[in-house]
Formats: sequence, C-alpha cells, structure tokens
Amino acid sequence: MLVKDILDSTKISFSLEFFPPKTDANWEKLFQNIAHMMPLRHSYVSVTYGAGGTTRDNTHNLVVRISKETNLTVVSHLTCVGSTRDEIRSILEKYDENDIENILALRGDPPKGETKWKMTEGGFEYATDLVAFIKKNFPNMCIGVAGFPEGHPETPNRLKEIEHLKRKVDAGADYIVTQLFFDNKDFYDFCDRCELAGIKVPIIAGIMPITTRNGMIRMAELAGGARLPAPLLRAVERAAADEHIEKVGVHWATEQVRDLIDKNVRGIHFYTLNNSMAALRMYESLGIVNSSQLSCCLSRLPDQE
Repeated sequence: MLVKDILDSTKISFSLEFFPPKTDANWEKLFQNIAHMMPLRHSYVSVTYGAGGTTRDNTHNLVVRISKETNLTVVSHLTCVGSTRDEIRSILEKYDENDIENILALRGDPPKGETKWKMTEGGFEYATDLVAFIKKNFPNMCIGVAGFPEGHPETPNRLKEIEHLKRKVDAGADYIVTQLFFDNKDFYDFCDRCELAGIKVPIIAGIMPITTRNGMIRMAELAGGARLPAPLLRAVERAAADEHIEKVGVHWATEQVRDLIDKNVRGIHFYTLNNSMAALRMYESLGIVNSSQLSCCLSRLPDQE
C-alpha cells in the first residue's frame, strides 16, 4: 500500500525505522524482529540505507523480503551517496519488479571519513534531483522526503531551508518525515512555516527516545546537533544508571507523542535504533496497544541488537 494512501485513510499513522546491522548474523535477527511486529499493525516500517557495498545490497534484499514474507508496508531509503543515475535506476527497477512502491528519497550524508558532501560522478547532487528522477521514471511510486524541525545542519538560513524543502515537494514528494526533535514547539513552528510556504503534503513527526547517556551524547553530536531541552537534561542528570535514563527518555518521548496526538499530527515515526522495546512501552502507555498485545509481541521478539 502507498504511504500517501495510508495517510489519507487513517487519522494518525504509527511507523518504525530500522537500520542495517553491523554483522551478517544480525540481518536474520532484524528480519525476525520486524516480522514479529506484524500483530501491532504498524502503518509501515522503513529501513535505512547503506552507502555502498554489502550493506547496501543487504538493505535491498531485506526490503524485498519484508514485502514478500510479511503483510507490512515497507519503505526503503534511497540516497544519492555513492550511486550513479544508472545504478539508482537499476535499484528502482528491482523494487518495481518486487512491488516495492514506497521510497524515502534523501541526499544522504558524506561517506565515513569525509566531512563535506561531494556528488558522485554521474549521480545526483540534491535530493530534489532524485525525487524528480523517481517521479518521472517510476510515477506510481510514493516518495517521502526529510524535514528538519531544528533546521538543516548545512542551511543556517531558515528561509532558504524551507525553499529547498518546497522544491522537493514540487518535484513530486508525497509526504515529509522529520528528523528527531525533543521540543514539540520546534515541530509546530516547522509545520507553520511549511504552511506559509505553500507546502501542503502530510508531515510525519520523527521521535527517538533517549535510552542511555552515551546515546544522548551521540544525538547531540549528530550533524547540526539535536537540541536537548534543559528540563530533559536535568531529568537525565538525576538518573543514576542507564536503566533509569531509559525510563526518563521513554517518559519524555511518550509525553511528546501524547501532545502531538492531541494536536492532530498526521503521523509518528519512531527511530528505533533496532531496539523496539522503548517504542512498544510507549505504545502501551499511550493506549495504542493493550498489555496482552504487548506481552504477546515481546514474547516473540528475538534478542534486541
């Protein structure tokens, strides 16, 4: 099912994102993890994208397997990094042949070890170009793009940032899913600025609960750096161990989602870091699933990576 049709037919969507494991053995574990989430009836799941080599191929194979062996709608990430137009076309043809019809089109980050973006020769320079290519050559595919409530790390001019986003939508993007944020005011301001710019497609809020102190530090070190509100920092400082930090992080994210639901957000996208437990606990607290559904799901999940 196309994500745009899901968004049109549901009051609010709930989705989960997973990323490529570091070892071959964990690819099977990840598939089982995703497959056992089927009873919770997520609107869709997405799989992030390795820039090249075995990781990229494994991502494509996993996406095809999810589509064929589960009843889940799957979204595959596709980036401009390390791929020519012909390679991108080949990937999309494979997806089309296997009924993969949802793509999240991204420029992508520079390859590991590089600090500045450099276009691959024969490839795409911007996500806008990738969106336009997909829309022209695979018009039946549904295309999502990224939004940045706290601002794009490479575009300090917030007016230009929204102009760039508008170009992606005008090129054919069907919806926007945001980067993670911890203050809902940033999200609501972002939505208002999109409306002022004439951006009418649905905007899905990206949420990632803090689960460890080191994880929080990594979020702050992301390109541009996630903005961590002082009340959240104080709560984390009071926590003596990661076990307590996870409870703090899940509680904070749960309150974010509760507020977003109350404000009629179109969708919530959970960044899981391949650990579904935090999202499932939030589902239970919000009443999205009941205790028996949660217990059944947890009993079937393999060990989290």
